[in-house]
Amino acid sequence: MHLDESQFLSELKGQRQSAYARLLDLYQKKVFNTCLSFVPNVEDAEDIAQDVFVEVYNSVGKFRGNSTLSTWIYRISVNKSLEFIRRKNTQKRFGFIQSLTGNTVPLDKSRYFTEFNHPGVQLEEKEKKEILFRAIDRLPEAQRIVFTLHNIDGLSYKEVSAISQKSISSVESLLFRAKRNLRKILTTYYKKEGR
Repeated sequence: MHLDESQFLSELKGQRQSAYARLLDLYQKKVFNTCLSFVPNVEDAEDIAQDVFVEVYNSVGKFRGNSTLSTWIYRISVNKSLEFIRRKNTQKRFGFIQSLTGNTVPLDKSRYFTEFNHPGVQLEEKEKKEILFRAIDRLPEAQRIVFTLHNIDGLSYKEVSAISQKSISSVESLLFRAKRNLRKILTTYYKKEGR
């Protein structure tokens, strides 16, 4: 950790307003884009990003410097996004059980995937982007994390390794399996759709 980062950290730990303003300037867009990569809905990604900064504010005193500040913030962003997805999946299961018992609560019928102008995705058609995000969402969690961080957010193997706390060889292996699984998911989808 170089002098500027350790100075910045001590200002953050001292809860100086100027340090938090700088933190937001440096990381707001990166955190939002990471959240958006996992949860492609603008409003939800904004809410999760706010939760990330609240967590950073509340936990910076416990930050030991075992990784860079940016790696630590990315890790919080990924964890908060995954917590949100787990909560959403639990709500879906609860809604399904209610529908079986006849105690239905009207669920939001609006389309969930609202944001496809993600900087890491270059596909032209909105429909293809939605299909891609739905396929990524079906990957096992470890594969989804490394695939999203590397292929959508454009992070290096080394950065993904630090954030996911996995070795570079594990990251490479997970990426290989994620691509293979995505190919299967998308092939099945397009065959079923007759495309």
